[in-house]
Amino acid sequence: MSNPQLPQPINYIADEWSECRTISDAWNLDPNTGQPVHRAVTTSPDDVERALRHAERSYGLERWDDAASEERAAVIERAADIVETRIEDIALTDALTSGVPIAKARMVAQFLPHRIRASAADLRAIPRRTALEAGGRDVRLYKVPWGPAAILTPWNGPSFIPAAKMVSALAAGCPVILKPSEHAPSSAQIIVECFVKAGLPDGALQLVHGAGDVGAAITGDHRVKIVSFTGGPNAGRAIARAAAEDFKVLQLELGGNNPALVLDDADIDVAADGILDGMTKLNGQWCEGPGKVLAHKSLVEPLLDALLDRISRIEIGHSLDENTELGPISNAPHFATLQSRIDGLRAHGATIHQPATLPALDGFFLSPTVASGVDASVATAELFGPLVSLHAVESDEDALRVANANPSGLDAYVFGGDLDRAIEVGSRVLSGEVRVNGAKVADLADGSAQSFWGASGIGGHAPGESVRVFCGDRVVGVDSPDLPM
Repeated sequence: MSNPQLPQPINYIADEWSECRTISDAWNLDPNTGQPVHRAVTTSPDDVERALRHAERSYGLERWDDAASEERAAVIERAADIVETRIEDIALTDALTSGVPIAKARMVAQFLPHRIRASAADLRAIPRRTALEAGGRDVRLYKVPWGPAAILTPWNGPSFIPAAKMVSALAAGCPVILKPSEHAPSSAQIIVECFVKAGLPDGALQLVHGAGDVGAAITGDHRVKIVSFTGGPNAGRAIARAAAEDFKVLQLELGGNNPALVLDDADIDVAADGILDGMTKLNGQWCEGPGKVLAHKSLVEPLLDALLDRISRIEIGHSLDENTELGPISNAPHFATLQSRIDGLRAHGATIHQPATLPALDGFFLSPTVASGVDASVATAELFGPLVSLHAVESDEDALRVANANPSGLDAYVFGGDLDRAIEVGSRVLSGEVRVNGAKVADLADGSAQSFWGASGIGGHAPGESVRVFCGDRVVGVDSPDLPM
């Protein structure tokens, strides 16, 4: 298979496309081969300042009147139509930057138009103003956009996460400055191209590129009023500290080492299938994937055998091969991090099981890995790859104690034969979402809401609520001298 190339990323600032700075002797690499796909780039400080100035000038409450709202909804729907014509481009770019197999990347890309149109529907359904009960007085609650929004997105969802966050903010009326991950900028650029072609209002959307220094320049600036970030906990803490200076609105999804509790009545095949699905979905590179498996002591050995049997049969290969079931890790730094995590578990006494066959390619390939025989108290770091640690527990109470001693706060899993019991155990895990007997990416239900608990972040997300994140409440009404106080 020939080495594919991607276009050089460029800025979209002040309603114009412009060149980025290239970084000397630095390249974005194909994770399958380690070969360059384009030069690494960054946005200059002067261009970042231009983007911030333009976002500030573009913010106006008139963007939230009825006519402007309908105009935005129509633009969003046109953008969804244009995205629909670029599905294969998006899927190929996702597969080449995240390492996710093309067949799975295509499924994600095909969902994008639906997600984009959902924000247009939310925009039309959420009332801009609502009359409040106020003893006969005229009092109204307005939903208004917070202001310029900085959106920073990770490399593991290079098209979906930028599209979902960006369209929610645009629907709300917030001018957006989008900075995708420096490891996977190309898919976000295609999404921005689609929205620009759809005819966004001036200043509604800007695209910049770079690493943490560019992200810090945007998120720490006083002109930005809301920050939505998905990524690592260290960057999340830095954003939160900077945001505290002027009390920005924050939505931070930071992940964690999600526990999977396997109860003593669990079906071994159901548990093994669910854990393997979770640890290999998106190559294990999703913040809600299972990390720390807490199995009843009677099931540890059969569960380990079942997992290793399944892992040994996985087809690992080039991410652009239609037959590949598991592709490479997205980028060299994260590949090194996963190797370090495995070495750390081994140093604590874990036995490392890696039974899959790797392809004869020079990329960032890793067998799905089970680390067994180590104390759960040292297996606390987020793994974020096709890697789990397996631990024996004595009872449900013991599993809950271990799970909640270092809670992920984001997601958790319970596997059990008695569903009522499994759900009851799940309700006691300190996590925003708990999945029973499965590991799908989709939200559990249309009305489900997931909070980010503890170190997993600030805020949350839910179907139908995404636009509201970027809006604040304002109450306007007739006062009365007869009211108390």
